[in-house]
Amino acid sequence: MLRLPGDCAATGRPLPEALAGDGPAAITLAIAQALPPLAARLAAGRLHGDPEAVVGTNDSGDRQKALDLAAHHHMLDALARAGVGRVLSEEAEAVIELNPGAAYDVAIDPIDGSGSIGIGAPLGMLYSILPAAPEGFLRPGRALVGAGYASFGHSLDFGWTLGQGTHVATHDAEAGIFRVTREAVALKPAASTIAYNASNERHWAPGLQAWARDLRAGSEGPRGRDFNMRWLAAAVGELHRILLKGGVFLYPDDRRPGYGDGRLRLVYEAAPIAFLIEQAGGLATDGQGPILDRRPGSLHAMTPLYFGARDEIDTIHAYLATSKG
Repeated sequence: MLRLPGDCAATGRPLPEALAGDGPAAITLAIAQALPPLAARLAAGRLHGDPEAVVGTNDSGDRQKALDLAAHHHMLDALARAGVGRVLSEEAEAVIELNPGAAYDVAIDPIDGSGSIGIGAPLGMLYSILPAAPEGFLRPGRALVGAGYASFGHSLDFGWTLGQGTHVATHDAEAGIFRVTREAVALKPAASTIAYNASNERHWAPGLQAWARDLRAGSEGPRGRDFNMRWLAAAVGELHRILLKGGVFLYPDDRRPGYGDGRLRLVYEAAPIAFLIEQAGGLATDGQGPILDRRPGSLHAMTPLYFGARDEIDTIHAYLATSKG
């Protein structure tokens, strides 16, 4: 392994120490331990086949790639061994029963950003843990008892919360374990880096378009300061960067057919992101109120999503209010 000046032995307590216990902690640890083989297959690219080969279509009409389905089945196996009762996955229309009568269920997006499979761009995974209940997955996010993500980049990183702060671990390939690298992440209330797809701006509500114009005007405009722009086209990549560096992400609803309710899935994308962000001191909303207060109308319901630094989310809300005025 290449060593840099100043490198020393790996630091950070092993993840099993941080996640000792039953229930949501044990499920969280099982998810983390299932990630390295998936990361290794991602890193292999086309060496053993084509991970971006289209093999089907999911419930939302998105094309499923070979890696989407492979990750789906890989994680189902891990969740079954962890004693999870039922699973809602982006890659399956209906809820999957694994262990009838178990105490906890999991909602999961096995590969986030799969449109970028095969080009080396950041990819990820999102999940949330709920106590089993008659309502199943059609509950507000306030019912969550755990959530997390995996970031597959030049490092394999794993972020999680069990309702007592948001923490991040990095995979130590030499030792074959995750080590905790950041505990109790705290987001700064102000943002200097913003992530959104500027090509959609013309379809937004007038107030949000005004926010974007004022943002780009920088120190010469009404905001009186400059901002940086980022767009990774993968919500997990943005989440990971924002947790570590600060900022704001938005994927609003717009006037295009099929985009009136946004494009991110409420149950297994927006809700876990919102739980992680709130536990780090930030805000996550649909442009009107907290994501975690929303009750999904269907298993694969979509939502607009704004998340990150509290002050900038509040500013966005103020601009959006002018559209209703």
